Amino acid sequence: MSIQEQINFLKTIYPFDQLNKTQMEEFSQNLDIMYFKKNQIIQEKDKNPENLYLIMKGIVQEKNSEEVLSIYSINEFFDPISLIENYSKNTFITAEETICYALPRKIFLKILHENHKMESYFFQSISEKLNNNTLHEKNKELANMMIAKVKDANVHKAIIVPFKTTIYEAAKTIKEHRVPTLLLKDEKDEIYIVTDSDFRQKVILNRMDFDDCVGKISSTGLIYINENDFLFDAQLIMSKHGLKRLVVKNNNNEIVGIIDQISLSSFFATHTFSVSNEIDKAQTLEELKNTSKSFLKIIKSLNAKGVKIAFITKLVNQLNKKLIDKIFELLAPKELLGKSALIVMGSEGRAEQILKTDQDNALIISDDCSLNDEQIHDFARKFTEILVEFGFPRCEGNIMVSNPYWCRRFSDFKELIYSWVMGKTGDDFMNLAIFYDAICASGDRTLLTSLKEYLFKVGSNSQSFYMNFAKIITSFDVPLGFFDGFVFNNENKKHKNEIDIKRGGIFILVQSIRTLSLENKLFRTNTIKRIKELNKLNIIDDEFSKELEEAFNFLASVKLKSNLQNLDAGKEINNYVNPEDLNTMEKDLLKDSFKIVNKLKKKLEYHYKLSYV
Repeated sequence: MSIQEQINFLKTIYPFDQLNKTQMEEFSQNLDIMYFKKNQIIQEKDKNPENLYLIMKGIVQEKNSEEVLSIYSINEFFDPISLIENYSKNTFITAEETICYALPRKIFLKILHENHKMESYFFQSISEKLNNNTLHEKNKELANMMIAKVKDANVHKAIIVPFKTTIYEAAKTIKEHRVPTLLLKDEKDEIYIVTDSDFRQKVILNRMDFDDCVGKISSTGLIYINENDFLFDAQLIMSKHGLKRLVVKNNNNEIVGIIDQISLSSFFATHTFSVSNEIDKAQTLEELKNTSKSFLKIIKSLNAKGVKIAFITKLVNQLNKKLIDKIFELLAPKELLGKSALIVMGSEGRAEQILKTDQDNALIISDDCSLNDEQIHDFARKFTEILVEFGFPRCEGNIMVSNPYWCRRFSDFKELIYSWVMGKTGDDFMNLAIFYDAICASGDRTLLTSLKEYLFKVGSNSQSFYMNFAKIITSFDVPLGFFDGFVFNNENKKHKNEIDIKRGGIFILVQSIRTLSLENKLFRTNTIKRIKELNKLNIIDDEFSKELEEAFNFLASVKLKSNLQNLDAGKEINNYVNPEDLNTMEKDLLKDSFKIVNKLKKKLEYHYKLSYV
């Protein structure tokens, strides 16, 4: 095999793709190809290792006595830790005929210490590997920002009025259409522009007559850009000519809008601040609906920039919460405002929902609210329908304010919580888990706080409550096999050779942390924040706490990446991930994440003696 072929092989394996040209050539020139028969020992326990092995074909097992600890296959390597420590803790033996590249230990250590990135990688803990994973893939995704088009940004609507329109009518038009600029057209079809600052600086300061012609304060010499041109081109043109705005045309040479410096800057800054302001200023549901369309763009932009998943979820959750609060304020009868608490639950309550999934919400009504039940439920049904229009699908389990079960008075909710705690069915514990994750999105948050305090009090009176609450995790299996390979449930033909990353990882982690948090009476709802609180209480040690945080974030980022790819391909959002769509490093980190989840599951099984429940 040629040196170039060896280099191409190495470039597919992280972290060896981080080698510079000289290091890559030295690495390749020292590679030998070795053939091993089935059940042949490659590296023996308690011996000094000689080589780093990179598998071209076959399967290798890492064993301690007869126990298989790990399994390595094509494009994977072993065992750098043995080489660094010059001692093999385990035996590496082939499970079938295997062909490997072998790199002498001396060369591996030499290049390892010459390359900082590679050295950092091999001396990291699992949590550090997970935390530092984003750079490798995000550099490729950054290219998406470089090819963003003008039409992808917030292009203001183009309003064109006659050149001789009065200043008063022009100002009125700007206010009505909520645009910062106005275009004027004269008898010769020449286009002029007037901005909101022109009214302040030219009209007011010069004490012009409001009935005067607005054309007198306009500017000419406009520069145009096509909506399909790159945003960076727009930025370059603005910088070159010292302009604050460009007029946007389509392929038919028609004016379709105006892009200004603020819109341009906010796009590259994900324009979350401007979207938040738009929600605050919105006076109608229609204005809110237009604003909410920006959320997906924000998510894609942040993800492409390599922003950590925890920050994306926090940011999007804040926007969603603000949006729902505004919808509630615009729709709710005045008798309900201040006398109720609109709560969001599930992943939205935990601030872990990124893309809009189904609704999980409820309404707690103060016992002294003057509205009758019929009036309340009429509003609740309308509220649910409006959320559907805003892109929040109905909950398949009917966990929505439109369901009277989740829309009731404060005292009724207390009775419901008591029945959940004392109940023994799966529905009781599911409802309790959903409610425990709730946060107040609008209204009187003390209503929710009081109900959670009541939950803590009632739960403490039942010895078996936390055991039964935790037991649900035993119904879910981590999709890692005995030999560290992924386990697929191919009964679902639609998702053959795919992993349900939520059932097999995220849910087990979330439910385990939720149970420990409930037992310790934590008001926190976010899983990461709960982990930190449990760490402070010494329920989870420092290293395991870090591992759990990074495993959760990695699983969530893989799920988001898959969902965004599905959206771009016109497919439905789901919880399935095909490991073959991941690179070698991502597969490795996915396995590490599942191992951490499995470790937590075993901790819960021991802590709550789940084998006896």
